[in-house]
This record gives sequence, structure tokens and C-alpha cells, in this order.
Amino acid sequence: MNIDQREMRQVAQAAAAPRVDLYAGIHKALRALMADTLLGLGRADCEDALELAQITQRVLQLLDFCRSHLRHENEFVHEAIEARAPGASSQIAHEHAGHEEEIVVLADQATALLHCDTDARAAGTLALYRALSLFIAHNFEHMHVEETAHNAVLWARYTDAELIEIHNALVASIPPEEMMFTLRWLVPFMNPAERAAMMADMRAHAPAPAFEAALEVVRPHLGEREWAKLAASLGLAPDA
Repeated sequence: MNIDQREMRQVAQAAAAPRVDLYAGIHKALRALMADTLLGLGRADCEDALELAQITQRVLQLLDFCRSHLRHENEFVHEAIEARAPGASSQIAHEHAGHEEEIVVLADQATALLHCDTDARAAGTLALYRALSLFIAHNFEHMHVEETAHNAVLWARYTDAELIEIHNALVASIPPEEMMFTLRWLVPFMNPAERAAMMADMRAHAPAPAFEAALEVVRPHLGEREWAKLAASLGLAPDA
């Protein structure tokens, strides 16, 4: 990946002097969504047609989100890396292509499960569960490489101001419906400081109705103390 030790030291130094991280937040959202979907599939009652339809839809929703995430990274993050470190994103780009193929296979498998004969549901559900488990396991390893090796390249070649520009351009490209779905999995699984910073930034730059809609999406997925901390950081009444 054309990454040297000087660049890797950028990752270690970031712990002492944090840099803008294009991966941290969205990867927390992905890990949460992946884990929740896999657990839901594992406990689903495949003999219940409604429950099977619901979990199948959740799997397809996850796969759609993964496909969109790959596109965002390819178009914004990989382009930035290649612009100043040609070849540094090649390994991950190759894995992205593989993930695209796996997503198609998993989507076909999930759709087939929804329409299979009743006596084949149990075996089909278990097969999908195992296949999704492997996909998620590989993605967890994949995201670690991006958070370390790719960040090393970015931090060595871009200022924080430039990274913020890349982030803002990426966010601006996301349709409102996808953004609300992203916030549902992003904000609740951040730590309190990250959560407060993100929502404060959104309030500062987004239209007021969009910010209010984001709070409505996020609040049901926060514990009482989590919401109280966020409300205090934003100067809101806890029962607002």
C-alpha cells in the first residue's frame, strides 16, 4: 500500500494530538448496524412468515447501506488518497470490489430465503446467517486497515482543514433519507463527546428543521443518561 513507518507514526501521534478522522464515526455506525442485524437474524423465528420478512428486509437494508458506503469512500476518500499517494488505496479498492460482489450474492440469498418453501426456511436462514457472519468479519478487519493505514496516508498528506472539506463534500452528497438512516446508527453509538460535537456541528450548519428531525431520529435510541448529557451539551431541556 506504499505506506512507510513515518506515516504509521502519524496514527500513534493522533492519540496525543487527535486529527480529523474520516472513518471513525461512520465505522461505528457500520459496526453497530452489522452487529444488530446479525443478532436479529440469529434469533429470528423462521417459521413466522412476518418475522422472516422483517429480518430479510433488515438484511437487505444493511446491504444497501454497505453498497452506498463503498461508493462514498471510493468517490471521496480514495480519490483524495490517490491524488497525493498514488497506489496507496489499491488494496482496499480491490477489497471494495470484492465486497460489491459479496453484497450481490447475499442479497440474492436473502431474497431467495423470503420466497423459499416452508420446509427449507430453517436451513436457508442458517446458511444466510453464516454467510453474513463471514461478510461482517471481513468488514471488521477491512475497517481496521482503513482506520490505521489509510488514516496514516491522509494525515501525512492533508491538513485537518482539507480533511474537513472532503468530509463536508461527502456529507453533502448524501440524500436526506439516507442521512437520517445514517444518523440513527451513527449518533447513538458514539461516545458522549463525539455525540455532542456532531450534533452541535449539525445545529450550526444545517437548517433548523433538519436538526430537529435528527434529534427525533436519535432520541429514542439513547438511554436516559445519554440523552440528558446530550441535551445539556446543546443547552436543551432534558424533557424537550
